[in-house]
Amino acid sequence: MFAPRTSPWPLVALFTAGYLPPYLLPTTVGRLDTGLPLSATQAGAIGSALLLSSASAGFLLASRVRRSGARALARLGLTLAVLGYGAAALAGTVPAVVLGAVVGGFGSGTAMTVAATRIAAARDPHRASTLGLLSVSALAGAVYLTVPHLGPGHGLPLGAIALTALAVWPLTARLPGRAGAAPAPHETAPLPRRRSGAVLAVTVLCWSLAQNSLWGVSGRIGLTQAHLGDAALGAVFAAALGAGLVGILAAGAVGSRLGRAMPIGGGTVLIAGCIAVSAAATTPLTFAGGEIAWNALYPVVLSYLIGLAASLDPRGRWAVLVGSASSLGAAAGPLTGSVLSARAGFAGMGLVLGAGLLLVAAPMTAVALHTGGRRLLLPGAVRRRGGTPAAVVAAATGTPSGAVPEVGAPEQPVVEIPVDTPAATVRGAYGTAGPRQAAAVPGSAAG
Repeated sequence: MFAPRTSPWPLVALFTAGYLPPYLLPTTVGRLDTGLPLSATQAGAIGSALLLSSASAGFLLASRVRRSGARALARLGLTLAVLGYGAAALAGTVPAVVLGAVVGGFGSGTAMTVAATRIAAARDPHRASTLGLLSVSALAGAVYLTVPHLGPGHGLPLGAIALTALAVWPLTARLPGRAGAAPAPHETAPLPRRRSGAVLAVTVLCWSLAQNSLWGVSGRIGLTQAHLGDAALGAVFAAALGAGLVGILAAGAVGSRLGRAMPIGGGTVLIAGCIAVSAAATTPLTFAGGEIAWNALYPVVLSYLIGLAASLDPRGRWAVLVGSASSLGAAAGPLTGSVLSARAGFAGMGLVLGAGLLLVAAPMTAVALHTGGRRLLLPGAVRRRGGTPAAVVAAATGTPSGAVPEVGAPEQPVVEIPVDTPAATVRGAYGTAGPRQAAAVPGSAAG
């Protein structure tokens, strides 16, 4: 691994601070056009600018976490988030709000990058990402329940994000600093599994675009089409995020028993149906049902996607790049949802987004099937207690491939050789090769 193991809780807190802005997108965008002289499309564009800035941080910093140090980068990101979102929350003019949102977005994106990189290097990336999704879902649900009772204005959700970043800052002391030694050869190696990683990044971008296109206009659907009040809408979103908590707990309990292909592919198909139902809802009950079912499935699939990306590269580069692609899709979501709903209506938008999800479900499932996301125990490998198979450790640390048994290679019989056996007898026992050469033959098990 590229860095020593750390406790998962600082990473969970950092993950929460980085992922909270996308989770609060509906209320953030919805309050921008009520507290400022903005149209719904312009408010969606500000939300897209925030998330685009967050995505750019991931693309710029994906390979710099070890070099700069996780602690320093996390503190920089959280500081930018506090200053940016705090300034946007207090500002009363559109340019100041836009500037603060962009600066804060870059800060939360930096925090997300550090968290994703460290989670990919963890012993159990799926568990760490599941804990992070639990934390951010619970916090976002609490904000949705609280904010409507504190008054109108765009400052409340932005202030909540800034306060979260401020609260997480002290926990960065538990993160590793800058590495003093030169990186190991496997840490400077080029990106592994480039084709699978590129396909996953592109499809996750489209997957995230579809999710956030609806999420960015869900508030308007609830208010104008399903005829919900502001407090009732907040209660629906809180209940939806509560269902997400249940879904995440279920995903954590199931773990890798079902693999990753079934949860990713099947979950995406179900999400497509939920999006179509939610977008076409004209009654509070239908809208609430669609939102709750959708939000119960969304974090489940997302946790498996994060785990799949982390499995592609132990340094976490694919985890960061796929996460940044997801943020890029999320960035275009509010504006895409606003444009689609303006041209085709909310129901038409839901059908378009659902069809797009069905299209990307196949390649994402193919990547999950192709990579498997798990290391296989090779024949003849010895599993350490609670650890990785010895053959896998050998392969990961540069041991010549001949010393690792090949899959399906037959086990060779152990030949007992007395100490005083003549050299000719030894050569006869191993054939034409001596014991050192025979030990290097795949499948041999010399005693």
